[in-house]
Amino acid sequence: MISSIGIIPARFASTRFPGKPLAMIGDKPMIQHVYERATEAKFLQKVVVATDDKRILNAVEAFGGNVVMTRTDHRTGSDRIAEVAQQNDFELIVNIQGDEPFVDPQALDKTIQLLIDSPEAVVSTLIAPIKTSEDLHNPSVVKVVIGKKQEALYFSRAIIPYIRDVAEIHKWLQYGQFYEHVGLYVYRRDILMQYVKWPQGTLEKLENLEQLRLLENGYKIVCAQIANAAICIDTPEDLKQAQQIWEERRRVH
Repeated sequence: MISSIGIIPARFASTRFPGKPLAMIGDKPMIQHVYERATEAKFLQKVVVATDDKRILNAVEAFGGNVVMTRTDHRTGSDRIAEVAQQNDFELIVNIQGDEPFVDPQALDKTIQLLIDSPEAVVSTLIAPIKTSEDLHNPSVVKVVIGKKQEALYFSRAIIPYIRDVAEIHKWLQYGQFYEHVGLYVYRRDILMQYVKWPQGTLEKLENLEQLRLLENGYKIVCAQIANAAICIDTPEDLKQAQQIWEERRRVH
């Protein structure tokens, strides 16, 4: 069996939401929710939090999780997980977003399995159907178009594909299928180590989307599809929504 490690990059100094990984949802900090759900994935032999802040380190150790201190000068989460991956021998490196407290363990397994089954690809990721016009027009919701073999053709903050013959943009969801990119990546170890050394590409700089660096260099990203994207916590308002979801799930169970 191919070995896989899940790494959760977690930094304290978020511009829009400082201290986000330690924000409480119910009786646990957000990073604990992410960690515990990730450990339920069948294909992950190990899960570790990668942080540059002692407060996060202490919080993870307090609930018994694996945690590693990393350098403070990393530009991206990919750079941070690469530092941790260098210290391990796992064949697949899974970048798990630290701000998705309800990440689905089955979605993790599905994305890992897809890369295992796609020898021509170097990275797999997740996509979900866009269901509202608000999300379609929101540049923070990254769109992706895919080919017949589930490979990503392009990622953009713009609406893609563009429906030329329908003038009313608010009706586009009735005429075409649009997908949003969900920020989960599974890397083959060797490509991750190369990728973080490449300079930023032109498209990556323009869109501010680091996954475009792989496409610009001619590598394939395959996309596993899920029905619904998990909530991502970017702001205190998102945290309130997550708290409501947590309370609803607790009542159900």
